[in-house]
Amino acid sequence: MHALSKSTTVEAKLFLREPLTVAFTLALPLLFLFVMGGVFGNKANPQYYRGAGALDYYVPAYCGLVWAAVGLLALPVHLARYREDGVLRRLRASAAAPWVVLGAQLLVAFLISLAGLVLIIVMAALVYHIHAPQSLAGFFGAWLLCGALFCALGVLLASIPSSRGALSAGLGLFFTMMMLSGAGPPPEVLTGAMHWASNLLPLTYMLRLLQDPWLALPWSLTDTAVAAAFTLGAALSARLLFRWD
Repeated sequence: MHALSKSTTVEAKLFLREPLTVAFTLALPLLFLFVMGGVFGNKANPQYYRGAGALDYYVPAYCGLVWAAVGLLALPVHLARYREDGVLRRLRASAAAPWVVLGAQLLVAFLISLAGLVLIIVMAALVYHIHAPQSLAGFFGAWLLCGALFCALGVLLASIPSSRGALSAGLGLFFTMMMLSGAGPPPEVLTGAMHWASNLLPLTYMLRLLQDPWLALPWSLTDTAVAAAFTLGAALSARLLFRWD
């Protein structure tokens, strides 16, 4: 556990030294929050935002978007760069167990995502007076499932041989999910083709799972099963494809 603690501390410091990654994971979701709040406010609309106010809809969505940024951008690029520089090979040859290396990465991802969640909720509460989640336990459980999903996807993307390739794939997936999964335009305004494409994206199901306990909507077993299937598929694929050198 001492090795895991030391590795986590080092990885957290390295993360904070990358301004672009920090901007994507913490600043960008917050920027979207203020843009949406400034345009739409938080008045309930029965036609859009699942019948809730725009900010009550977007706040849980952007808590999930932080996980997406960490899992699709920060985690795979960092691991792929470590492979390119030979760090992973040296770590594997050292006394450090492989689970310590990956565990430190996942712990940092959790801490950064938790910081992003707190930042979004506090700022939204102060500026827009959003409603509190109706089921805090349900929301946190969905948030943890969201983390498992995007950490699995992040390790899978880290299987791409180059950090540039991992970054390109991560950016493409991030912006596609952001625009079509419900973190951008509300699902009610998507055309038939875009709505069909959104059903292929894991973030679509995760955002609904995050919003359901926040908005006092029934928990969807279907969305849970689909999100769990994406998580398991990504984890198994990462286990088969990830290379240390």
